[in-house]
Amino acid sequence: MKPMRKTVIGALALSVLASGATVALADTPSRHADGTRAVPMSEQAQLQKLYQQALAEGGTLTVYAGGDTPYQADYLRDAFLKKFPKIKFNMVTDLSKYHDARIDNQIDEGRVVADVAQLQTLDDFPRWKKEGALQKYKPVGWDKVYHQIKDKDGYYTGAMFFGFANVTATTLGSSAPVEAKDFLKPEFKDKLVFTYPNDDDAVLYYFKQLTDKYGFDYLKKLMAQNPKFVRGTAAASDTVGTGGYVANFASAGSFSGLSTTSIPQHSPWIAWPQTAAILKKAPHKAAAKLYLSWLLSKDAQQNSIGTWSARTDVAPPAGRKNIFEYKNMNPLGLGTFMNDRTALDRYKARVTLYVGDVKGADPADPDGVLGPYPINRDGTQG
Repeated sequence: MKPMRKTVIGALALSVLASGATVALADTPSRHADGTRAVPMSEQAQLQKLYQQALAEGGTLTVYAGGDTPYQADYLRDAFLKKFPKIKFNMVTDLSKYHDARIDNQIDEGRVVADVAQLQTLDDFPRWKKEGALQKYKPVGWDKVYHQIKDKDGYYTGAMFFGFANVTATTLGSSAPVEAKDFLKPEFKDKLVFTYPNDDDAVLYYFKQLTDKYGFDYLKKLMAQNPKFVRGTAAASDTVGTGGYVANFASAGSFSGLSTTSIPQHSPWIAWPQTAAILKKAPHKAAAKLYLSWLLSKDAQQNSIGTWSARTDVAPPAGRKNIFEYKNMNPLGLGTFMNDRTALDRYKARVTLYVGDVKGADPADPDGVLGPYPINRDGTQG
């Protein structure tokens, strides 16, 4: 049976390139022969032109997407293929911290097989830009992307915002924990489940905000609740409502029907711009440009991503505020946290003293088939 479809991090539930400088057609307004400005092409017309260029190139695309189940990013692939069915789209999903190592290895070995990196590891993109590893490209919709989440020179951009907050069993009703201190109530002892914070930097940042606000005693009291730790935020979310486990924070939700999501009003929670770029040595640059332009198009941002948009002209999900309007959440904070690897690693080591070493297989590659050069989820090497 095909696994239950999830977003890259389950954010749907929480939310209820050629060498040298190139830019999308939207950034190069055309003129008539007499010098007058032509009417700009619509986004959909631009995408169709990019589609024909991708087909002429060979019609193949490989995206390395951050996520913690093998099928987690397939909703994006499926939506893309409804628009561009002749593309052979290989969506390879794994933990971002493994994909960035693959990309570094591929660059160093001169054997790049990925076209697009779409990852949570926000600190990688400025580094890759500095190293000359990214293709300069401003996709369709570039001018509408929040300036805070895109590279001013056009080497990478936030593609959408993902968020982590609370996941609680529907059976709890109004007694479900919402604020961080609610999770310390006696009735939740032996009933909490979390992702190992020392396995996922976004989850680690969530814990960091809690210990910054409430002190390390908060973590000690949380551990006294005897929580269960698992690999992957999807696994943590899916466990809620089963086996006596009723609550989680620092994940984004499940499609199991056994849980619901909430955002605290006072306690810290997190969101960040999942960021994407085309690799300079990408074997299928035209298809990569088509994908990034589709992903940032207004149509896709409104109808396909299922979370907060990277564009200023797309409304937030129903019932949610603009991503920059939450007083207890800074959507740029994860990037700042990840950019200081020394401090991050020091905090991770301290947290490990309490939660223990990470145990279990890679949830996105449980059989260990991906290897260093995967061009599909079956582990075929490019």
